Amino acid sequence: MMSSGGHGIAAPTNGGEPITDIGDFDILKLPDDFVPEAYRYFRALRRHSPIHRNSDGSYLLTRYDDLVSVYRDPSVWSSDKTVEFKPKFGDSPLYEHHTTSVVFRDPPDHTRIRKLFQAAFTRKALAALEPRIHELVDAYLDEFEDRRKMEVVSDFSFKLPVEIVCDMLGVPSSDRILIRDWALLILGALEPALTKEQLDAGCAAVEDFKAYLRDRIRERKANPEGGKDGEILSALIDAEEDGETLTELELLHQCIFLLNAGHETSTNMLSHGVHEMLRHPDQITRLREEPDLVDSAVEEILRYQAPIQINNRRAVRDTELSGVPLPAGTNVHLMIGAANHDADQFPEPERFDIGRRPNRHLSFGLGVHICAGNSLARIEGRIAFGKLFERFPTLRLEAPAKLSSRVRFREVAELNVAI
Repeated sequence: MMSSGGHGIAAPTNGGEPITDIGDFDILKLPDDFVPEAYRYFRALRRHSPIHRNSDGSYLLTRYDDLVSVYRDPSVWSSDKTVEFKPKFGDSPLYEHHTTSVVFRDPPDHTRIRKLFQAAFTRKALAALEPRIHELVDAYLDEFEDRRKMEVVSDFSFKLPVEIVCDMLGVPSSDRILIRDWALLILGALEPALTKEQLDAGCAAVEDFKAYLRDRIRERKANPEGGKDGEILSALIDAEEDGETLTELELLHQCIFLLNAGHETSTNMLSHGVHEMLRHPDQITRLREEPDLVDSAVEEILRYQAPIQINNRRAVRDTELSGVPLPAGTNVHLMIGAANHDADQFPEPERFDIGRRPNRHLSFGLGVHICAGNSLARIEGRIAFGKLFERFPTLRLEAPAKLSSRVRFREVAELNVAI
């Protein structure tokens, strides 16, 4: 299993003694125990410093209502990173990628680019993918039944979404193992602090990914009939050839973004979902007795362990949040995991309840930048969890999950289960 630096960190707990001294907390100099104890730090920040200033002048936001305010006002809170990423990435391939991909663009560019691949996520298009998802999940579970043991990340939660997104983009099966390595290096560069080695590796990954995609694009242009109906790569190529809709550079970076983002959230959701359900066996019993709860189970898994923990925005003019004045140029870190455990929005937020309703978590963001693949991720979760826990009622953990040391993405590095 290719992970991004798991260090045998134990699975998180939501209990423990409250943290009262939060004044020196800094996202650029995180305490060593932050990953396993993240929710204790979030509780302390919400209580004592919900709009918390870091050493670089940026702010951490941990209250649900504050995140919603930012998400819903893109005219004030920009997603564009051309200014913010310059000191971090310089004139590098990582800068080129992360300032070109749709997630870090504002309207009207964001609207123009997103519209090009939105057709792949319509209800009709997603319904057409469901038989393939069922087929893949059944195949993985057949293998599991034969072996009696499974490392969930490499054998299940990574394989499913990467197969689906690569199908959608027209990436051959033989090449799909490349995607995880590149994705970890490119997305890993979004961590709050970055070493020189991580910067160099991320830049090399962008260049390798672009070279690979140029080959795929040349093949597809030479053989346009080889694409499947609804394939995103063909649609993006058509837009690039139109000349005014998508440039070649935009085409390359949207493909990279879709391949990376298209599996990262789902992989983490599936890994955490298996782990949390096995940590709460009463919820497995409940799901087996009430299979219709599978949809709300997916939502609770997404809330309880948000796969992406941080979004960022920059104020384009003077504003305020909850009475705190924030001048133009202020960068804010939207701490999704903290907002998803805000007791003002979620009663008993530390309780894992697959029947929780309402459950308006922020794990897919909100507003114009809401994750385009959120419906696909939900379908993958519904099918995967429904089949897994119905077929294997004696499933058990062999050890607690090991978490990656990543901060922006709450990633399970290793999870071993057995029948």
